[in-house]
Amino acid sequence: MCLTTLVTKEAPDFTASAVMPDNSFGTITLSALKGKYVVLFFYPLDFTFVCPSEILAFNKKIAEFKEKNCELIGVSVDSKFTHLAWKNTAIENGGIGDIKYPLVEDLNKEISKAYGILFGGSVALRGLFLIDTKGVVRHSVINDLPLGRNVDEALRMVDALQFHETHGDVCPANWKQGDDAMKPTAEGVASYLAKHSK
Repeated sequence: MCLTTLVTKEAPDFTASAVMPDNSFGTITLSALKGKYVVLFFYPLDFTFVCPSEILAFNKKIAEFKEKNCELIGVSVDSKFTHLAWKNTAIENGGIGDIKYPLVEDLNKEISKAYGILFGGSVALRGLFLIDTKGVVRHSVINDLPLGRNVDEALRMVDALQFHETHGDVCPANWKQGDDAMKPTAEGVASYLAKHSK
């Protein structure tokens, strides 16, 4: 089996219909968002089980992503009409309510294919891609269908990327905003490990 990754490569561009935060129908072109960071995440289907928990968890953190100049975009193989019906369904009835980021339709499954996460020819795996301001994929994680993602980890990765871009230092295991980073040299690593390995 040959595994490939989009990390370090230009994010596959797309133009697609979406339900926008105000519940209108609009069009999203990924490359039009250059100059911002993007967390592009795929989920299998509307009106399912793990998916609403993730969508609502991302929505609770929308202000934190915006503060980091980062746009959230959700994608599934459903239509924009199904997305809207799901948004218009109360949370206590299995809906997602007032989501403040776009939900993109991928009815022809071309976006899911381009990102290498189409599963069984029918739905997307839980893929998440962090795209930098130049349109390059810098981080990705792909979960199987039953395994929900950690939104705080997605925010941590945005922080780590921005810290590295600003300071040039690299972010070690479990790094979070405010922690020590390391200089990308043998001496820098040795110094960091001597201080933090106990």
